[in-house]
Amino acid sequence: MLNNFIDRIKLSFRKDKELYFSLYEILGFYPHDISYYKMALMHKSIMHRNAKGKPVNNERLEFLGDAVLDAVVGDIVYQHFPGKREGFLTNTRSKLVQRDTLNKLAQEMGINQLVLSNGHSSSHNSYMGGNAFEALVGAIYLDRGYDACMQFMQKRILAKMINIDKVAYKEVNFKSKLIEWSQKNRVKLDFVMLGQEKDKNGSPVFTYQVVMEGVKGGEGKGYSKKESQQLASKLTLERLRKEPQYIESVFTAKANRTKMEEEPVEGVPSTEVKEDFIISQEAEKQEPEVKHVNVFKEEVYSEKSSAVTEKAEEIAISEEQVAVQQTAGGNDEFDLSDITAEPKEMTREDIIAAAEAAAFGEEHE
Repeated sequence: MLNNFIDRIKLSFRKDKELYFSLYEILGFYPHDISYYKMALMHKSIMHRNAKGKPVNNERLEFLGDAVLDAVVGDIVYQHFPGKREGFLTNTRSKLVQRDTLNKLAQEMGINQLVLSNGHSSSHNSYMGGNAFEALVGAIYLDRGYDACMQFMQKRILAKMINIDKVAYKEVNFKSKLIEWSQKNRVKLDFVMLGQEKDKNGSPVFTYQVVMEGVKGGEGKGYSKKESQQLASKLTLERLRKEPQYIESVFTAKANRTKMEEEPVEGVPSTEVKEDFIISQEAEKQEPEVKHVNVFKEEVYSEKSSAVTEKAEEIAISEEQVAVQQTAGGNDEFDLSDITAEPKEMTREDIIAAAEAAAFGEEHE
């Protein structure tokens, strides 16, 4: 049985001799089952189908390799940085397995030249090499297992192609990039703190969200405000690059805001200069007639006629007071016996005579 297996490998090696050598240069070992690696290098653009008519490409191996790569790199980062917190480890792993890093690795290792495609997708699909790298990790896992994936990443990638310490401590200021972009485009940018909590170890965890022109952007969580804002800025930049409808909504909100700010909020001031500080000579000669209305709105009179009216009222009031004093007989209280249904009419001479008699009488007393 072992001999049959060796014979199949020799036959496959003679048939795909060039591919074997190429994979050895990339992986550092010869494959056991070349079919996994062939599929890992098969892009979906060639529209290849199996005997049952189902499409055959590297998408399934890419999915598997992505999961294995996260586990392997997470294991390596955990062992390489003892005592570091979860946030630091997560950030370092994401830098190592991000799409841009995998694309550069695929280009440097020659994986792009082995990918089978229709010849047009390579120039338009910038992620093709990174996707093939993940698919190769999936093929290694199926062909040789987890330990082989670990050795491949440690000996071929991190030992020769990536300085893990430089990657871990490299500061990519996504917040600064986002602020610079917003200022150039005159877009209103805010960082809103959504919450603050503590993890199971009691360490504070902050959650921030980017809001541009009132439109919600990326949301980031980290062990510091800076870390969470950096992640939120990174996710927002990715949305601006990949989602045309998102950037359109931001600029639509900006247009509405600037339109409201440009609309006038009050009328234009008049340029007419009032000259009411000049006193007219004719105005001084002709005093305006001021009308008065009592609280019952029964009578309206002018200042010119008020003096005559007030004088007549004073005379009438004096006559009434004289009549009352004469009727009361000088007592403090009213004498009701002289009140009749038809009061006696007094002439003006009678009223004056009575007033004089009362006045002289008081003087003699």
